Amino acid sequence: MYIVLYVIVAALINNLMFPYLESLNISLPSFLNSASLTTSISGYQPYINVLLSLLFGYLILQGFVSVVYWNLRLKYDHPTSASVRSVLRLVGLGALVAAIAGGVAGGVAGVALGGFLGIVIGFASQQVLGQAVAGLFLLLSRPFKIKDHVSVTGDEGTVEEITTLFTYVLKSDGTTVIIPNNSILGNKIYVFPQSPSQQTQQGQAQQK
Repeated sequence: MYIVLYVIVAALINNLMFPYLESLNISLPSFLNSASLTTSISGYQPYINVLLSLLFGYLILQGFVSVVYWNLRLKYDHPTSASVRSVLRLVGLGALVAAIAGGVAGGVAGVALGGFLGIVIGFASQQVLGQAVAGLFLLLSRPFKIKDHVSVTGDEGTVEEITTLFTYVLKSDGTTVIIPNNSILGNKIYVFPQSPSQQTQQGQAQQK
């Protein structure tokens, strides 16, 4: 739906609105050409198209990751599906910005600029993507789950929450340790047996 809507809106703006405004001889202040104080309305057409591409590209990306999320929800729980959605959203946004930048430059320069921006975005988000992928592996492989008594990276406590980037462990003194997921995958994980009271509570929760 968003793709069809983008094609319609872009066609109306480029084939109807801009020719009509051009026929009115409307001139706007020039911010790009220092030799001229004004420029025609058509000089702003590429920038309008870039804004349209960014807007509808984001909406299309959101629609795609939503479809992936709800398909995963048929098999996995919300944290796992949300982690996949977050990773796809980060990668998609980087690809969208790189593609639009390359398209604006055009030709070989566009390919070079798009590739350069892709590398920059990749390096800038390397740590975040690494933690997100690690969180996804934790949720899929399930070495431990919420309410398990574990010891990871030297911290012992009860797992309170597992998110895309961090795992929250509640220690016996009430301190909450926020551990990056990529640190957990690179270390030993100790999962301690549950006490009888914990097993009873878990059984009651499953019955409910």
